Amino acid sequence: MFSKQAKAPKGPARIEPLPMSMAPTPEAPRKAPPKVASLISPDITIEGGITGDGELQIDGVVRGDVRVGRLTIGETGHIEGSVYAEAVEVRGRIVGAITAKQVRLYGTSYIDGDITHEQLAMETGAFFQGRSLKFQRPAAPPQQQASTPPPQPAPALAKPVG
Repeated sequence: MFSKQAKAPKGPARIEPLPMSMAPTPEAPRKAPPKVASLISPDITIEGGITGDGELQIDGVVRGDVRVGRLTIGETGHIEGSVYAEAVEVRGRIVGAITAKQVRLYGTSYIDGDITHEQLAMETGAFFQGRSLKFQRPAAPPQQQASTPPPQPAPALAKPVG
């Protein structure tokens, strides 16, 4: 019923600073949401290779090479092909070669193929048939003496055509 209207002050307008709790803050850089592993479920079979940079969990069957950043093979997972990744954890089956910096074979795993690795861990009960090959880090080039000229490649010999 009653309303009270504020009268505008006479003279120059004065701007009051906002309290710190109300002051706008510069937006902090937003963090990317955590990446979720892609999943191939137990009822899926893929005929062909898989390539990517992310994380992959396989609970189904893949018939082809797998090249990803991080790979987890579940107990029902099966790969028939080569595996290339930064890290591999296996609870299922792989028939083919594995090349990874870190490889972990759990007690339920079955591997039939060579494993090339920097680190390899195996639990009791894991089946592994193949060779364990340690990554060979490239050796630093030997320091050459200033007085010794660098070796020159041998000239290629031409073969007659015909």
